[in-house]
Amino acid sequence: MRRAALASSFLSFFASGLLAGCPDRSISEVDPAQGRVEAKDIPINVNRKIDMLFLIDDSPSMKDKQDNLAANFPKFINVLKTIPGGLPDVHIAVVTSDLGTRATDGSIAPQIGNPGSGGCSGAGKAGEMQLFGATVTGGRYISDILDPAKTDGSRIRNYTFMNDDSLSNTFSQMAKAGAGGCGFEQHLEAVKQALLPDPDPATNPTKSPEIPKIKVNQGFLRNDAYLAVIIIADEDDCSMIDTKTMLGPDSTVMGSRQSFRCTRFGVICDTNGPTPNAMNVVGPKERCHPNDNNNPQDKYLEKVSTYVDFLKSLKADPKKVIVAGIMGTTTPFAVELRPPNKNAEPIPALAHSCTYIGADINGDGVPDPEVADPPIRMQFFLDQFPNRSTFVSICQKDLSGGLAQIGDLLKTVIGDPCIEGKLADVDPNTAGLQYDCSVSSVNNPNTAMQSETVMPQCNPPDGTGATSVCWHLVADPANCQKADPTSPHLALKIELQDTLPKDSHIIANCVTEVTNN
Repeated sequence: MRRAALASSFLSFFASGLLAGCPDRSISEVDPAQGRVEAKDIPINVNRKIDMLFLIDDSPSMKDKQDNLAANFPKFINVLKTIPGGLPDVHIAVVTSDLGTRATDGSIAPQIGNPGSGGCSGAGKAGEMQLFGATVTGGRYISDILDPAKTDGSRIRNYTFMNDDSLSNTFSQMAKAGAGGCGFEQHLEAVKQALLPDPDPATNPTKSPEIPKIKVNQGFLRNDAYLAVIIIADEDDCSMIDTKTMLGPDSTVMGSRQSFRCTRFGVICDTNGPTPNAMNVVGPKERCHPNDNNNPQDKYLEKVSTYVDFLKSLKADPKKVIVAGIMGTTTPFAVELRPPNKNAEPIPALAHSCTYIGADINGDGVPDPEVADPPIRMQFFLDQFPNRSTFVSICQKDLSGGLAQIGDLLKTVIGDPCIEGKLADVDPNTAGLQYDCSVSSVNNPNTAMQSETVMPQCNPPDGTGATSVCWHLVADPANCQKADPTSPHLALKIELQDTLPKDSHIIANCVTEVTNN
């Protein structure tokens, strides 16, 4: 299980997720020691459309974390601006985890607690996209796209553009979702409600006309765009099939009416927690995973796989779905006794998995501790999108690096020619740097007609005077900002690329140095 954000993340050092039939050229042993191959998959015809849905937990513990997200969002946008061609055509929306007492079948349980202070009522915010005071016109989402009628790079925006910070400032307002939402957070169900497909067969003939779409969300989801879902939360998902039982007053079977019910009935642990009753026992637990095969009498939460299947169904090519989580770490995982408030008796509760010192929320001049719980269901959800997902710990006062990491993921999926690692000099006895890369073009990818052509390195190596398709490496510090600081910020460049078929992909594998850190 993953514990924290890494600046390089998973993006660079494996080839298993690339197109079938890629070259598997053996590369001789080198000094420094060979041990990693950086793999690149770059489409010739880059799709520059991304629809980004941010699911923001708006329960009472989230104010500092929302402020952290809002303050550091410019780092995310700055990475997207380094994609070849600049900022993609983006739609950006915000929904919250507050679905009130609404179950996945649409039924509504009685109100609990005080709405606005963590209580739950009705359908909450119902999966509707929220602006939270941001000045946006024509829909409940940001739209910033190239003007198709012009060739000078002009853009069409539905928010007030004053300078390069305007996009970040608009989102920062939207990200301040408040901290009074329902304390039983239904992250995944809220995402589903927000993205229900357009029921009109004329505009979306592949989708079921029986599923109603939230009208205020219409226009956000584009059929030809990538879909990125980014979840910011400090507790696990609690998308409920049966809210009347899960939120009901019966404590004999369900335990105290606290969010620990979501863990007890939605997660099981092979070590010390194989049943809901065992999950209620105080102590550490290991090998935890969603309780998706639970007994019928314990089936109170929706299966995580339901939401995985739903998101993938939105695209003809499921690889166009990208997911990320800014959330707690999955370990350590333990149940403890903790009072729900100062004057109450301790009751079973999920122990926090990470903490950090945040802002002065109480106004007493002393920074307050911020915590997060292990998100077992959410981590399992991310893991179902291999090579298209990443995780960032929410337990850090500065989320700039984590947001940049998510931007890097989007950049890589779209097609990033930058070399992230430090390439190995395969012939240190010869003057200059000699890199070892294998590059090919794949036509008709992922079809029965797929074919592959190995591409030669340009001669001369700088690509000047090329008369046929070839590759070389160029220094590009402006766009390759996330490369190893000790590297020359290299990018893969293909000469005469326009002569290749528009649906082809460039596949590259380059030997990188092994470090001992």
